[in-house]
Amino acid sequence: MLAAWYERPGPAAEVLEVGETADPDPGPGEVRVRLTVSGINPGDTKKRGDWVGYGMPYPRVIPHSDGAGTVDAVGDGVDDARIGARVWVYRAQSYRPFGTAAQFTVVPADHAVALPDDVDDEVGACLGIPGITAHRAVFADGPVAGMTVLVHGVLGGVSSLAAQLAAWRGATVIGTVRRSSELSQVDDAVAHGVALDEADPASAIRRLARDGVHRIIEVSFSDNADLDAAVAAPGAVIAAYATRDPRPDFDFWPMLFANLTIRLLGSDDFPLAATQQAAADLTAAAQERALRIPIDAPLRLDRIAEAHELVDAGARRRVVLSIPH
Repeated sequence: MLAAWYERPGPAAEVLEVGETADPDPGPGEVRVRLTVSGINPGDTKKRGDWVGYGMPYPRVIPHSDGAGTVDAVGDGVDDARIGARVWVYRAQSYRPFGTAAQFTVVPADHAVALPDDVDDEVGACLGIPGITAHRAVFADGPVAGMTVLVHGVLGGVSSLAAQLAAWRGATVIGTVRRSSELSQVDDAVAHGVALDEADPASAIRRLARDGVHRIIEVSFSDNADLDAAVAAPGAVIAAYATRDPRPDFDFWPMLFANLTIRLLGSDDFPLAATQQAAADLTAAAQERALRIPIDAPLRLDRIAEAHELVDAGARRRVVLSIPH
């Protein structure tokens, strides 16, 4: 099969290769997916760059955890009826060496989720890491109907899906952006926008949520901890999936007196039941047209280095690869 891989960490243009390698075979409980689209996430490019200094977990890595395509083979214990089904794939390169930047990938059967006929492969390839993380951030502590949910960085990949999922399930959503010039990009049908560069963003949030916000979806805990404490309702949950400073400094007592919960989210290790519920809800929301995902025109697999550089540069629109056959 045609695939892209790297055998050492480093800059995309220096370490990514494209060539032929052996087709994978599904083992017991697995399916093989003939891919049409491979989705790229910041976590994929960070792994390639070895941003935490863990080194190479495998001698060769085919990157990307998310994708979409068609099941073309199954392993022992998997119903043959799955062959030919359109699916979206998640965690293809989670604790595994070979992801979706290839013509085929092999994943556990429940990591290939039926994709409705009226949902494009490009959308399916963008649901995995950001969608499951967003779902866990919003719903890990129960339903949000009737609550007010604050979503920081609402234009980002995870946060935009979190805002849409919360609104889909009946929450009032407040979404922050860094600069006032970005407020026009916030979808009024999903969230009330607040800019963090205004004089008093806490007061702006409080005007929209007089009793405080019940859930906070946090993309930069180290930067926003004091703001979060100032706007949280008693007993609120701060669900953080990222931080700028890996050792956040925050004022303990205001959070304690408000009985706040800080939930940290690592997408590769969510409970199985939570992940399966996220997959089901994401599929339903996509089919109901409750999710709008801005996606750039797919790049060919042989342009994977360029695609990684776009993600590393902070592309607002999702970057995906088209897989040739």
